[in-house]
Amino acid sequence: MPHRLSDRHLSVLALAGVVIALGWILPNAYFLRIATLVWIFALATLGLTVLIGQAGQVSLGQAGFLGVGAYAAAILPTRYGLPPLATPFVGAFVSGALAFLVGRPILRLKGHYLAIATLGLGFLISLVLTNEVGWTGGPDGMQVPRPVVFGVSLSQPSTWYWISAASLLIGAWLVLNLDGTTTGRAFRALRDSEVGASVMGIDVSRMKLRAFVLAAVYASVAGSLLGLSNGFVTPDQSSFLQSVELVTMSVLGGAHSVVGAILGSAMLVLLPQVLTVMQDYETLVLGAIVVVVMIFLPSGLVPALVDLTKRLTR
Repeated sequence: MPHRLSDRHLSVLALAGVVIALGWILPNAYFLRIATLVWIFALATLGLTVLIGQAGQVSLGQAGFLGVGAYAAAILPTRYGLPPLATPFVGAFVSGALAFLVGRPILRLKGHYLAIATLGLGFLISLVLTNEVGWTGGPDGMQVPRPVVFGVSLSQPSTWYWISAASLLIGAWLVLNLDGTTTGRAFRALRDSEVGASVMGIDVSRMKLRAFVLAAVYASVAGSLLGLSNGFVTPDQSSFLQSVELVTMSVLGGAHSVVGAILGSAMLVLLPQVLTVMQDYETLVLGAIVVVVMIFLPSGLVPALVDLTKRLTR
């Protein structure tokens, strides 16, 4: 009997098809650059798919880990001579360790108390990156050395398009496969009811911490890719507004959905580009679109489209 591909494998294959098609279709470096930003922010948002969508926890400090990854790409090669392509792994380790250390006390909180605690963590990271001028360049930021492979500098937009797309495909595959594991089932139980999960023998604190660390690692890798592709980093990448934007990307597309994370990221990256013709009202229109979607489609765009498709099929 022929082996049937699972839905998660089909999702990754469909995403790979979109990536390959766009890589051939997009006409110039500008559009490749925009697509690269979509893939990078989608990777960061996938961490929130695990944390918010699967585990039911809230974080308003994800941009802090994005900043850690970005500055790892800048500081480690400049100060310690580490190869630039190794910095995403080191940054992910540092972010994961930091999330593990601070997550234990923070994740004892619930609801808005947890949100405020993660917000404070993000503010603290952003403050350090802004004020440690000797290490980070302060508010002006610092240059990120370009990776060199076989004597060729990786600075072309097309190169970073494919690197960021490959990273997103790997990240999406891992999240989709996580859903069917024991950890994924524990996350869902935790999201539905912490008391019920505890009664079933799930270590609630450990599962919360695991989801928080995974989200931090995803954000850190995305931050490193952002710094390497830009060639420059600033503390703005760890700001509160960046954290809000990441959460909005997750909720807008559908916090439980991998496709939703990508769609939400695409919307918030592309809309400002489209709305440049309305310079004076760009922020107002963007905010209004987000508010309307959240009011009429509270579960996000992708779940709403899936429900609509099912109704039409019936």
